[in-house]
Amino acid sequence: KLGEDYTDVEAELKLLTNRTDMLDADYTGKNWDAYLKEFNEMYPNIKVEIEGITDYAQDSLLRLQGGDWGDIMMIPEVDKSDLSTYFLSYGDLDSVSEQVKYPNRWLYDGQVYGIPVTIVGRGVLYNKKVFEAAGITETPKTPDEFIKDLQAIKDKTDAIPLYTNYAAGWTMNAWDDYTAVTATGDAKYRNQVFPHQKDPFANPGDGTGAYNVYKVLYDAVADGLTEDDYTTTDWESSKGMLNNGEIGTMVLGSWAYPQMQGAGENPDDIGYFAFPITVDGKQYSPADEDYCFGINADADKEKQEAAMVFVKWMTEKSQYSYNEGGLPIAVGDDQYPSVYDEFTANNVEFVSNEPALDGEEDLLNELNADSELMVAAGGNEKIQSIVEHASNKDEEFDDIMAEWNEAWSDAQDTDDVEVNE
Repeated sequence: KLGEDYTDVEAELKLLTNRTDMLDADYTGKNWDAYLKEFNEMYPNIKVEIEGITDYAQDSLLRLQGGDWGDIMMIPEVDKSDLSTYFLSYGDLDSVSEQVKYPNRWLYDGQVYGIPVTIVGRGVLYNKKVFEAAGITETPKTPDEFIKDLQAIKDKTDAIPLYTNYAAGWTMNAWDDYTAVTATGDAKYRNQVFPHQKDPFANPGDGTGAYNVYKVLYDAVADGLTEDDYTTTDWESSKGMLNNGEIGTMVLGSWAYPQMQGAGENPDDIGYFAFPITVDGKQYSPADEDYCFGINADADKEKQEAAMVFVKWMTEKSQYSYNEGGLPIAVGDDQYPSVYDEFTANNVEFVSNEPALDGEEDLLNELNADSELMVAAGGNEKIQSIVEHASNKDEEFDDIMAEWNEAWSDAQDTDDVEVNE
């Protein structure tokens, strides 16, 4: 537990983070210096050096494998079977669950190796004034309603209805995040059902499923409801464009909400609604772990103890997740930021993905690698291909999905996976 017993702990720690923007004194939110100042008021003898890495997904993995990386890091995509090699266990699932609401992301063999930095809901950013000018009085609940609203924005305003952020690449990964809980309402879908599913990208015929998530993007581009030239999109400038009403919508996690609010003079114009898929009359949002804190298994005991104190403070005391538009992580914390006001009003249910079945902890990673689709694992190239084909009008959407189903089926054969019809 945090408190007096640990105020005398002395250590110098290094934390690797993807949040390079928070190292800037001009960061519009609360920056790393502000958090460390508060932490040191309680723990003056634990000094934390923050190292930001721009291409975090790739470079942090290389650092991890090289061994000389520091004491705490945001855990990159590693095989779960390797977790104990790299990281210290926080304890077994039952004990960690008494303190943390979302302990499943880096669970292996009953041990928890990662504590979420933030838990993000998933939805659609939008400019309220653009919607008002377009005559949209209710946020959309289905793909058809969303496309209709985008068309209204095009017809009645000068705003870009949907900004793809194609050129940044990583921003396109967001579309994958809606293909499990949002598209199915099933907490078991991502890690237990999807690996065994036959043709998971086929059209279920009821406006749900991964098919209809990706089809929103294809149809928006094909219907001319996105930027004129997808190759010239710019991530940094898009924040101000949404803030000042030059963009109507962007599909991104809730982490982007405070950044959009801080990017101009109109923070109150930024809204957030659940992705427009309805399953049996109800909408769902994944409660997704963003990156998770991992503690170096090879660090000395003093550093490990100090790192544990820092992670616990960040989780329970810092309000980091709240400040960054995230859901409450610590058990007993029920404070939701305003970004989720519309989710609450529409009774959107937050659902966390259940872990893989025993013995299948790395199956999804294997299928992703063998199919080269990398669903919810950095597979932005396949999403970019949707934009390309829709814009060039050189491949129908159903043909793209058929190719993905074939790639998935081949991977299931390669990995000797039992396929459920």
